[in-house]
Amino acid sequence: MAMTKDYTGYRAITRYLIVSPYKIRPVADLIRRKAYTDALSLLENMPHKGARLIKKTMISAASNALNRDKALSEEMLYIKEVCIDEGPRMKRIWIRGRGRADMQVKRMCHITVVIDEALDSGTRSTVASKKVDK
Repeated sequence: MAMTKDYTGYRAITRYLIVSPYKIRPVADLIRRKAYTDALSLLENMPHKGARLIKKTMISAASNALNRDKALSEEMLYIKEVCIDEGPRMKRIWIRGRGRADMQVKRMCHITVVIDEALDSGTRSTVASKKVDK
């Protein structure tokens, strides 16, 4: 899954997590394009390890957004993009019976979360669009 080059928004990247990207992608599909508060409550109630890892990255992206733009609040944010990329693989020898050996592959992944301001919610968009009638 290659990430698009549209870098508008606030992002956070977590790299070299020792968990297979195939296990995290179904969790990421559930929160993509949802409101930040809804996605956070969804991830907190999921039993998967991937939910915990995505939640940490998502909270970091939201903190980046709130730190850079003081007029934002958590209710104004939404999950614009969640990208789970493959990282390097660790190969280990797995000793078997009769003098054989198998290759055990431990996969890694990178999580990228992009959070942006929702256009229909919040006071910034409504205040900017109002015109004073005489």
